[in-house]
Amino acid sequence: MKSMYRTITATALAALFVLGASFVQAEEDRTKFSLAWSIYVGFMPWAYMDESGIMDKWADKYDIEVDLVKVNDYIEAINLYTAGEFDGATMTNMDMLTIPSASGVDTTALITGDFSNGNDAVVLKGRDSMQDIKGMNVYLLELSVSHYTLARALEMAGLSERDITVVNTSDADIATAFTTDDVQAATLWNPQLQTAMNEPDAVKVFDSTQIPGEILDIMGVNSDTLKKYPELGKAVTGAWFEAMSVMHADTEQAIAAKTLMGEASGTDLNGFELQLAATHMFKTAQEKLDYLTTKRVRETMDFVTKFSFQHGLLGAGAQSPDVIGIELPDGSIWGNESNVKMRYDLQFVRMAAEGKL
Repeated sequence: MKSMYRTITATALAALFVLGASFVQAEEDRTKFSLAWSIYVGFMPWAYMDESGIMDKWADKYDIEVDLVKVNDYIEAINLYTAGEFDGATMTNMDMLTIPSASGVDTTALITGDFSNGNDAVVLKGRDSMQDIKGMNVYLLELSVSHYTLARALEMAGLSERDITVVNTSDADIATAFTTDDVQAATLWNPQLQTAMNEPDAVKVFDSTQIPGEILDIMGVNSDTLKKYPELGKAVTGAWFEAMSVMHADTEQAIAAKTLMGEASGTDLNGFELQLAATHMFKTAQEKLDYLTTKRVRETMDFVTKFSFQHGLLGAGAQSPDVIGIELPDGSIWGNESNVKMRYDLQFVRMAAEGKL
C-alpha cells in the first residue's frame, strides 16, 4: 500500500518558505485555482470529485476552474501550499497550525471533512493496558499525529513522555518494524495500523476513538484568496457535499465511488471500507455545523496548541501556546488577536446547509 504522510514538521523548516514565498499571485479577476491533496482515507473524496466531474460541474456553476492536484508526499503538498504554489491543500488541524499558520500564511479550514475515529492507535505486543507501556521504547514518527496520539494516551493514563522512550521511525518503515522482535510498542495510523494488527499478539491499548474530534482532516485554503474570491469557497463546498451524498448512499453509485477511492489509495473496496469505519465523516453540512461548535473547537485546539508549543513546533520565538490567533466558528478569536493566522470559518457550510449554494 502507498504510505501516507500525516506529519508535523518543525516550524523552523516551514519558516524557510516565508522568506522566499511569493504566494499565489492574485491577478485582477482570477478564474483559475488549484488545490493539492494527498493519499489518506479522509482525503480520497477529492480524487472522486476530480474523476467524476463533480468538481468541474460546481466550478462551472461559478464560472471558475478548480484544479485538484494529487501530491504523493503529504508534507510536500502543505509546504508547496505554504510557499504559494497552491491555493489550498489537505492537512490535519495540527499541521495547519504548525506549518502554514506558524509560517505566517493566514489559512482557513474551508472543508473539515472528518476526524480520526480509530485510524490512529497505540499498539503493544502481548500487553493489554497503557500502564504496561511504562519504561518501553515506543516506535513512531516523531512530531507527527502519532506522537500527539501517544502524548494524549500517556496523559489520560497518568503518565508522561518521561516514562517512555520515543524511537523515531518513518511511516514507510514502521509497519515492517513492528513485525520484528525488537519492536514491542508502536504508535501508527492506517493503513500501517491494519498491517500491525495482523501480528498475532498485537493489542490496541489506545486509539483515537478516545480523543474524538481532536485529529481533524481539513482542506485549508488561503484566507485572503477565499475572501477575495468567495466563488471558490462556494464551488468547493458544494462539490464536497455532493460527493458526500454520493458515497454515503445505499446505491451502486456509492459502491463505484468507494471502489474508485480505494483503488486510488492503493487498496480495494473492502480495505477502504475498513478505513472508513475508523473515520468519522461529516456526511452533511448540518452534521458538520452541529459538531464543530466553538466550544468543541476551542477544547480541541487547546490540546493541539499545548502539544505543539511543548515540542517547539510554534517557532523558537514562541513564548506561549497561544502565540497564533485562531478564529473560532462563531467569529471570536482565541489566542493572539494581533496574529490571527488560522480560521474555522463556516460561512460556506451554512450556505450549503441552507440550500443557498
